[in-house]
Amino acid sequence: MRHLGGKVAVVTGAASGIGRGLARRFGAEGMSVVVADVEPAALDETAALIREAAGVEVLAVRTDVSDPDAVESLAARTYERFGAAHVVCNNAGVFQGGFLWERTEADWDWVFGVNVYGIIHGIRSFVPRMLEQGGDGHVVNTASIAGLVTSGYSGPYSVSKFAAVALSESLAHDLRASNASIGVSVLCPSAVNTRIGESTRNRTGPVPSEVDAPDAHFVEQALRDLTARGLEPDAVAGMVVDAIRAGQFYIPTNASYDEQIRSRFDDMVGRRLPRMVAYD
Repeated sequence: MRHLGGKVAVVTGAASGIGRGLARRFGAEGMSVVVADVEPAALDETAALIREAAGVEVLAVRTDVSDPDAVESLAARTYERFGAAHVVCNNAGVFQGGFLWERTEADWDWVFGVNVYGIIHGIRSFVPRMLEQGGDGHVVNTASIAGLVTSGYSGPYSVSKFAAVALSESLAHDLRASNASIGVSVLCPSAVNTRIGESTRNRTGPVPSEVDAPDAHFVEQALRDLTARGLEPDAVAGMVVDAIRAGQFYIPTNASYDEQIRSRFDDMVGRRLPRMVAYD
């Protein structure tokens, strides 16, 4: 999908971070942009930034991607307003770390609701409409380098991101088997300067494990320190646009992980536990 100008992009998790970077870049490419997030004030700020910088049409829709009805409403409003969606970025994500045995069912439901079901709901609501509209399209799912290699203290997040990678591969195979002209990419960022380490700011419902969870707080602080030194979201957005145009499936943001990925598969073939990764 080489030509983006005049088309329509949808980005979830667009109120900040990578999502805002993606939305701004799509606007700069001359696309109409639908931005979605659970933070209404920051979402409206994203929309205003795009309108001011690019002068394109922007639709802002408050959306909890863990709610299938909310994502279906997002798709319906997109098609009511623009009649199409050409690039859909299932980007919303949250972080939950700490020891696996310390995490509650509510912790798992929260991280999977956003990181896994958010993608599933996006696929179910947008892909059938994209197939019906015909023509070229592209779906970008945001996973993580933690969906390709593992480390300690971040099991729930890593498990959800491995699922995001598998979802993306499966979607690509299904679309290819259907002879659809819809491409798929999976974004696997390493450290990016975002607020992922503050994910609990948007968490609703019970948060029982946080009261006495020094392991979770430790890893969240480490993540905040790491992301503060990371790439800027606009740089990642440029990589995504290049990948869409090239039809590239995997979008890593740091080539330094290539050797660790090779090492993981060598360990798998050798029937060994893959070595623990030190993220950078």
